[in-house]
Amino acid sequence: MTHSTAPVRVGIIGLSARGGWAAQAHLPALTRLPGFEVRALSASSTASARAAGEKYGVPLAFGSAGELVRSGEVDLVVVSVKVPRHREAVLAAVGAGKAVLSEWPLGNGVAEAEELASAAARAGVRTFTGLQARTSPAVRYLRDLVADGYVGEVLSTGLVASGRSWGAEFPRGDDYLLDRENGATMLTIPFGHTIDAFSMVLGEFTELAAVTATRRRTVHEEGTGRPAPMTAEDQVAVSGLLDTGAVASVHFRGGLSRGTDFHWEINGTGGDLVVTGDSGHLQQAVLTVRGARGTASGLAELPVPRRYYDVPSLGDVVDRTPYNVGAQYAAIHADLAEGTASVPDFAHAARRQRLLAGVQRSAASGERVTF
Repeated sequence: MTHSTAPVRVGIIGLSARGGWAAQAHLPALTRLPGFEVRALSASSTASARAAGEKYGVPLAFGSAGELVRSGEVDLVVVSVKVPRHREAVLAAVGAGKAVLSEWPLGNGVAEAEELASAAARAGVRTFTGLQARTSPAVRYLRDLVADGYVGEVLSTGLVASGRSWGAEFPRGDDYLLDRENGATMLTIPFGHTIDAFSMVLGEFTELAAVTATRRRTVHEEGTGRPAPMTAEDQVAVSGLLDTGAVASVHFRGGLSRGTDFHWEINGTGGDLVVTGDSGHLQQAVLTVRGARGTASGLAELPVPRRYYDVPSLGDVVDRTPYNVGAQYAAIHADLAEGTASVPDFAHAARRQRLLAGVQRSAASGERVTF
């Protein structure tokens, strides 16, 4: 799909009439963007697919992912299902020779992510991973402030954040997030999204030590009070060195805090930057950037310049979830049309999941891990 003016025809695996992430974020973004056409969807059954097709006005509704990926009406397959089902859907899309966007995390664990990255490389298909925190206007602005020397040389950075889920209560239907074996945990989802953008701004970890814990072994369903066991970590603390030599500390805790739910401080030889937000899900959060340098004694807000909101058709969803997803789709369109590679691919996703595996390895062994 190089240098074509035809719209990219999208098929979404997991677009449900009952709602969910695809309906909340992918569909609103795609319908606002020029250059895309949502042509197909698949759901868990023919009946549920038909209901979703009618609700959202999608012309082709399939009862299985296999049917969708084989359709000649689909150029880009979007995998928007629960993490344990990513592997099957991604392999089907890759096997059909289709470009594919998978939500993050790519696989249920690092071995699956590496398998999917290898399969896509062998097939020679374009791949994209939904690490959309890096398309956030505030995060991109922060990256440029650091790169342009706002704080001078970065000496250290500290981040503390709330995972929102994995607290005392869990939303109805989200039981699968509680089971560590499902690969959809606070470590893999909000920590993973955030650490990817963190690394884009400040550089990669070269070594780290980690402590993780599950402090709440039993949690309760919102509204009903039904108890459920939790094995996923609700505390993740990582400290280490970045490739610039800066010292880094990152702490995620389950649930929400009565204090600060996202606080990221960057300290340098010439200044300081502080980013605050409403949750540790950096890919979704509404963020405020403040800074001070030189002789300034106190922080002042640094409003994100309008040039970072550079997808005009998304203007009415600024600071809402669909904006970051839509900005990533706009970059995907450019990558497909121009042959560029600005959006994280499956190889990038596998590298990021190796970092998460390193966190788990350090926490289990008590030893420092190097990269």
